[in-house]
Amino acid sequence: MNYADLFRAMLPETALEIAALLVVVVDLAFLRKAALNTRAAIAALLGIVGCLAGVWLMQGQGVATFSVDGTPGTALLVTGGYAAVAQIAILILTAFTLVLLLDSRFTRHVGEYVAVVLMSATGGLIICGAQDLLVIFVGLELLSLGLYILTAFAKRSGKSAEGALKYYLFGGMSAAFLLFGFSYLYGFAGSTNLQEVFAAIVAPDVSSSPLLYVALVAVAAGLGFKVAAFPFHLWAPDAYEGAPAPAAAFIASVSKVASFALLITITAAILPSRWSLLLVILAAASMFAGNLAALAQVSVRRLLAYSAIAHAGYMLLGLAYFSDRSRDALLYYIVTYALTTIGAFGVVGVVERATGTDRFDGFLGLNKRNPLLAAVLLVLFLSLAGIPPLVGFWAKFNLFAAVLTTHASGLSFALVALAVGFSAVSLYYYLQVLKRAFVMAPTDESRIKVDPVVMLVLLLIAAAVVVLGCFPALLQNWIGIASKAF
Repeated sequence: MNYADLFRAMLPETALEIAALLVVVVDLAFLRKAALNTRAAIAALLGIVGCLAGVWLMQGQGVATFSVDGTPGTALLVTGGYAAVAQIAILILTAFTLVLLLDSRFTRHVGEYVAVVLMSATGGLIICGAQDLLVIFVGLELLSLGLYILTAFAKRSGKSAEGALKYYLFGGMSAAFLLFGFSYLYGFAGSTNLQEVFAAIVAPDVSSSPLLYVALVAVAAGLGFKVAAFPFHLWAPDAYEGAPAPAAAFIASVSKVASFALLITITAAILPSRWSLLLVILAAASMFAGNLAALAQVSVRRLLAYSAIAHAGYMLLGLAYFSDRSRDALLYYIVTYALTTIGAFGVVGVVERATGTDRFDGFLGLNKRNPLLAAVLLVLFLSLAGIPPLVGFWAKFNLFAAVLTTHASGLSFALVALAVGFSAVSLYYYLQVLKRAFVMAPTDESRIKVDPVVMLVLLLIAAAVVVLGCFPALLQNWIGIASKAF
């Protein structure tokens, strides 16, 4: 192996690791006695610089495959293409979640928190470009272990500990399922490389083997946990509710982008109809369970968790009917959804800190207590519901159109109709929060104060949601060009 080439391929990950180390050293060695606000600002700034450095280092990588001995059958990583789209999104979204730390007071260990965020994001970058089962598993565990820690970071909160424990236990079980499925795929191919696996499972003697179904179901179960698809979603409501708001934003955005990028890679490698059938079942069940459960929620965090399950169902449709067009539409969907979700958790975190609760009643009269914050909430929630001309509408429109274009059948029409119907249902529970923010009178009319930098970032996210909705080609064209380069 040419380790110099491998190091060049891993430059963005290296930038995040250096930034994580620098954050811990600066915080522990020089800022331990400084004010918490100062420590949080410097730690977040160093982390954001590391993310931006990672984006900059990606510009010269181009499209390349990195192998053990230079042969295609031993590829470990790729750079460029749709992997680069997901990696750039992860770096930018990570920077946004770090900004939310400025308005949070859940821990005094801000240096350690930022370091864990950066190391977890490194795992996300790895799995986006992974082309080997072992590399995929290492990247997933690096991402997941960081997420468990982040969920439990509010040590004085019982909900944080409960959510982290459930997340960890379900995560361990999903890792076991994933390894079980990977072991069968390795047994079929005699190799951990995805290209070799694909070549093996399309062979007549393997494609008809019942053990192939066992392998695909185990892999689907393991990865279904990562994207919170039904019935592997049980960790999500408690983790979203218990985690500190910046950590919940990271879980809901960065981990979703990385996990769906991995699903794209695996779907492109093992495309037989058996995998598509599994994804169709998961998609329909997730849309049904996520939207109906969200109707009964009184906590905005849990509402966003069940909403995430429903959105996972929409996105799994794009994987079930996979093509170049649905791949690009899925990337567009997950990137814009992740951006919107970060903004939503940013607003929830501010309101929760001011009112002491994330329940619907905590948002009473938000328009009078902070009109800008209420306006951001309005834009983001309407986008999540898919209301035009916001970006959420175009994300759903492009994805559903890609599904029907890829495979126009009675089943695909029925699934898209189901998705559109549930999108209408989702508007109801989003409006329940907006009604309290804009229509109902507040019980406390004191102004909600927001850190100026956090408010600026929330306004930028809301503006991006509006601009990308009015001019969807801005992001679509870039994703299309980058994806086709792979």
